[in-house]
Amino acid sequence: MNNPISITALSSISALGNTQEEIWQNYLSDQHFLCQKEVCGKFVFVGELSQKSQDIIKELKRSDTKYRNLDDSVLLAIYVSREVVKKANWNSDNNFGVNFGSSRGATALFEKYYKEFLETKKSSTLSSPTTTLGNISSWVAHDLQTTGPEISHSITCSTALHSLLNGVAWINSAMSDKFLVGGSEAALTDFTIAQMQALKVYAKNKDEYPCKSFNLKKKQNTMILGEGAAAICLEKGSVNNALAKISGIGFATEVLMHNTSISADAKCFQKSMKMALGEFSPNEVDTIVMHAPGTIKGDQSEVNAISKVFDNKIPFLTTNKWKLGHTFGASGMLSLELAVLMLQHQKVINVPFSEKQIYPKSIKKVLINAVGFGGNAVSILLSK
Repeated sequence: MNNPISITALSSISALGNTQEEIWQNYLSDQHFLCQKEVCGKFVFVGELSQKSQDIIKELKRSDTKYRNLDDSVLLAIYVSREVVKKANWNSDNNFGVNFGSSRGATALFEKYYKEFLETKKSSTLSSPTTTLGNISSWVAHDLQTTGPEISHSITCSTALHSLLNGVAWINSAMSDKFLVGGSEAALTDFTIAQMQALKVYAKNKDEYPCKSFNLKKKQNTMILGEGAAAICLEKGSVNNALAKISGIGFATEVLMHNTSISADAKCFQKSMKMALGEFSPNEVDTIVMHAPGTIKGDQSEVNAISKVFDNKIPFLTTNKWKLGHTFGASGMLSLELAVLMLQHQKVINVPFSEKQIYPKSIKKVLINAVGFGGNAVSILLSK
């Protein structure tokens, strides 16, 4: 990173809550925030929004007649975007860009319209404009009345951190001084969960901790699907009172060996982490927020990659998917939120069932990992 870029505000909504104070308090607890939902006649665990958060989104939907036909993936993005620009003191005159990604986009609405088509052989007027992926950033920009560039994309589970990469690129190109970036996912549908079950990765156990993300001794896959959205404000340079500074970015893609898997030592993560570190010594990293989806191979391959890059002098490792589930396209930004909170509070968040680790004396640099199907990895290095 030749030019520093500051994170000046952060907002999210997930199973952990919708305010930074509530979310941090929930991180300090050893409990998870997963609940059971009936899917095709059977109960499975999901990372669902709390009733309070659901009511907030329902109120947003009712607040404007144009919003009543929008998918929750769009409404979640609008909500966190409103909150984050308020915190950053941005307004439409700032002419900032928007890049909101989502792995699956308007999942519930798409399934609803497709079911309707199968039954009636007709399609609703709004079925196309409300289910396109670009729909998310367009509505966020409309709601905030910004005229900057609007970008939407899907790169599976590394989508949100690719949004950050795009924001950094626009700022470094001098085409924009400010960028709103984030990810949103609202895919707790029967079909989506059935797809994950078909991949044999979804949790079946009903233990105290149903998602065993970063438990390297587990004997079965324990991924659990969550919903949520998160957004950050990026500004050029070192801004006073910034929450954190982006000190490095890294990305890599593996040659596909299978539609869903990465190599045993996650070569994509090795490359992305080395790129993010740049000229920094691996010893300078205090904590890594892992992608760790809760699958046997996924968790182990990431740890293997970390061991190779850090030469077995491994920083403190943590993850949040055991608490709130895997939120697909939003997951990388929710992991970044955890990193920022740990930098602010100078406290690492332990995974209660993981092996004991040495706590860092201070937290100055945190690395965040995310990877999607097929091995498209992103690593972001944050500094205090």
